[in-house]
Amino acid sequence: MNNITKYVALDVSTKEKIAVAVADEGRGPARYLGEIPNQVEYIRKVLRKIGDFSQMEVCYEAGPSGYVLKRQLESMGVKCTVVAPSLIPKQPASRLFE
Repeated sequence: MNNITKYVALDVSTKEKIAVAVADEGRGPARYLGEIPNQVEYIRKVLRKIGDFSQMEVCYEAGPSGYVLKRQLESMGVKCTVVAPSLIPKQPASRLFE
């Protein structure tokens, strides 16, 4: 049984900052929560504000940050997926603009 109620996206665009967005289960729009320092205590704090760790799933794009963030999240009990940008499906029309 899937008990995930919050989907959290992290954008680790710089070594210092992480942008955070969250979507509730269902079809409502995602909400941008802002940027936080890329430090484990700030990550834990923002995730606690979002909800119960056991009921959320986090994802972020694979990149130079590696798997450190994934290991930190999993040590907190948060399910985390690292997404490879090349494996994200695209709609046929979007390929026209590449």
